[in-house]
Amino acid sequence: MSPPRVSFARDLQFRLEYALLRAIVGLVRLLPLETAAAISAKAWRLLAPRIDPKRHARALANLAIAFPEKPEAERLKICMAHWENLGRVMAETMQIDRLIEDPTRIRIVSDRLFSRYKDKLGPAIGVSLHMGNWELSIWPFIEAHANPAAVYRTVNNPYIDRYLRWQRRNLYPGGLFGRGKVEGEHGDDQKTARILTDFVRRGGRLGLVCDLYDRKGLAVPFFGEDAKTQAIGAMIARRVGSRIWMSCCKRVGTSSRFEIEIKELRVPRTHNIGEDVRWIMVEMQKQFEAWVREAPEQWMWGNRRWS
Repeated sequence: MSPPRVSFARDLQFRLEYALLRAIVGLVRLLPLETAAAISAKAWRLLAPRIDPKRHARALANLAIAFPEKPEAERLKICMAHWENLGRVMAETMQIDRLIEDPTRIRIVSDRLFSRYKDKLGPAIGVSLHMGNWELSIWPFIEAHANPAAVYRTVNNPYIDRYLRWQRRNLYPGGLFGRGKVEGEHGDDQKTARILTDFVRRGGRLGLVCDLYDRKGLAVPFFGEDAKTQAIGAMIARRVGSRIWMSCCKRVGTSSRFEIEIKELRVPRTHNIGEDVRWIMVEMQKQFEAWVREAPEQWMWGNRRWS
């Protein structure tokens, strides 16, 4: 079956959007990484709350849920700093190849765990959160030569979606599994739990970001409030007997340098599969909360987290 076609006008719109993105990327790549990140941080701090007031309001509302004890002025300060972090992430993403080519920019701080298991990982799932520059959370698998793949949220524009996949190729040499729709293309079966399960069962290493609201997800506590969270990683690990590494990327100061912390999450295997999966998810979100509390300005507060 041939893929569905889009109209000429829609295709032209997609091409113009793609051309604009490539022009912006070209400009950002003319600058040194640290300079581009600093400029982008200032721009996001100034413009993001004005351009996207709904998302800014959601960020402040989420901060109020997480830190009701903090004064409003302090929560606003965290919110503005989080916009700066996102600005840096945008510039870094456009120079991601240069960033990962510099071995001094990324350090795995959980050396004992990493050294013990990096050469005998077996099937593994890496779960992370939108912290620091979260794209780099997969780095321990890269350093272990584990050929990781990842699940990512697709972009509706097919030209931009293909470009973003290509741009991330060195971080995810095992490929990217899309979640969502790309206009003009058929949804493919790689998005299903069965395909992901088979991938891990065959010895694959899969990266997942697990700190977003999912209306079909499992409700587990996060900052004292139930948050529906997709549990596919926990379900796969429980089913196939894979290892789970929780990974957190933290920015060092305001530089484009990062420290990656990893913790192993034990996968229980009792007679009650549902309770095992829930235990995994509760412990996972508990650790995510602890990491967010350590550096709240580096978490993406504008995302939907609670219903």
